[in-house]
Amino acid sequence: MKKHYYTIGEVSNILGVKPYVIRYWESEFSFLKPRKQEGRIRKYSEDNILLLKKIQDMLHNQRFTIAGARQKLKAERAAARRGETLPQATQPQARDEVLSTELQENLRELRGQLLEMRTQCRKLLGKEK
Repeated sequence: MKKHYYTIGEVSNILGVKPYVIRYWESEFSFLKPRKQEGRIRKYSEDNILLLKKIQDMLHNQRFTIAGARQKLKAERAAARRGETLPQATQPQARDEVLSTELQENLRELRGQLLEMRTQCRKLLGKEK
């Protein structure tokens, strides 16, 4: 049976981050609000944990800044309220493959330019000798 609420220590273990990181994310993402019981004890719902996983993925895997992740999540929440769907970003793996292909093309072009420069330098040095 699943629990209805999890403590910050349990969420920390699930996500593999320290509790202070979760508390920091709470301060940065105003819409992340766990229940607080008995004064200051945080209780996280399944929805809170899913949001935290999404934040973690955006910050660690997709390389968003805090501000960028906050902006994207706010836009997603606003679109969900209007009943719209935002276009999905390129998956990280596919994006890396595109970048890798572009990088390889750029490297080939640079290598060609360097070889041409070397040839010209040799010609100039050969004529001067």
